[in-house]
Amino acid sequence: MSLKKKPVTGMKDITPREMEIRDYVIRLIKDTYSTFGFQSIETPCVEHIENLSSKQGGENEKLIFKILKRGEKLKLEGASGEQDLVDGGLRYDLTVPLSRYYSNNANDLPSPFKALQMGNVWRADRPQRGRYRQFMQCDIDILGEPSILAEIELILATSTLVGKLDFENFTIRINDRKILKAMAAYSGFAPESYDLVFIILDKMDKIGIDGVAEELVKEGFPQENVDKYLGLFKEITNDLNGVRFLKEKLSGVLEEECASGLETIISSVEAVKTANFQIVFDPTLVRGMSYYTGPIFEISIDGFAGSVGGGGRYDEMIGKFTGQQTCACGFSIGFERIVMLLLEKDYQIPKTGGKKAFLIEKGMPADKLLEVFQKAAEERALGSTVNVAVMKKNKKFQKDQLTAEGYEEIREFFK
Repeated sequence: MSLKKKPVTGMKDITPREMEIRDYVIRLIKDTYSTFGFQSIETPCVEHIENLSSKQGGENEKLIFKILKRGEKLKLEGASGEQDLVDGGLRYDLTVPLSRYYSNNANDLPSPFKALQMGNVWRADRPQRGRYRQFMQCDIDILGEPSILAEIELILATSTLVGKLDFENFTIRINDRKILKAMAAYSGFAPESYDLVFIILDKMDKIGIDGVAEELVKEGFPQENVDKYLGLFKEITNDLNGVRFLKEKLSGVLEEECASGLETIISSVEAVKTANFQIVFDPTLVRGMSYYTGPIFEISIDGFAGSVGGGGRYDEMIGKFTGQQTCACGFSIGFERIVMLLLEKDYQIPKTGGKKAFLIEKGMPADKLLEVFQKAAEERALGSTVNVAVMKKNKKFQKDQLTAEGYEEIREFFK
């Protein structure tokens, strides 16, 4: 059987050029988020299968890479089902692992706790542009903060980061799960049907309002309820006036502090933002994760169809580990998609000390070789990148290759 040189479907090899961008973005993420007080943590890539299958991960629970029991624990004979064969799985996001981490370490952590976590996750998904089966996620979360201060800080931190990467005209869309439920209740939908209604609503940007109406009726919902529901969307504007309209229209089914809180988040972010972006109210924003309990948000960049980040409040997840409710809110950026967009626009990493190449003639005596290394050490101490390499026969090709890699100065050293 011949060995295969291509990576497994949905996974990829990373070239030096992409790795350079990835490393730079990771450094920028850590530097930027640290100025907002976030602290780095790490969790294992393997989680208990019970945690991953706790009905908190939405559709992602169908995409788990499951791990067989090992050694004597794995007994194929007599196994009556999956529970006898599987005890772990590769994490499909960082939120479930963070919740377990916090419930296990809360006594040693500050309150509120501002966490930064970066790491690979795995989903047995259908690969496509910007979507892989193994990919890096980058999450910031604030645990133990019940007020909208958490949402404001998360949005400001994430927008600051995206702005530093020279993305302009990006948009942060915001909604609240409580508003979604209040709109459905006002329109006469039963609570047990909310999830289905929201799944269909989430297709609004693809099939339009008429397509949503058709699917709702096809699912058996009364035409009267559908008309009343979609009539709301025709009256709502994507700004503070839209929130105020719903506050008045849904009086009695929507908590006033929910709408007021959303107003404050939007107006506060607008007042102090440092990057060039819009924050808009989007009543069609759903977010697929069933664990969200309050404000939800997504970030999109002009020219790219999908989102490049999202998050929201999930006040009930940690309590399922501890038995005590712990307020939590998080924002995750689409690391892989951002790197892809940077590569596509040939993003150049801001230079510090520049890149220099020292080409040495083959057979250089030890004393002269030492002089070259001393010069390289001096340049590196000043912040330059210095690549010391042996001079090749085809020197022109070698120099052209180094120039293409961004080396601005090429020096030759002879015997």
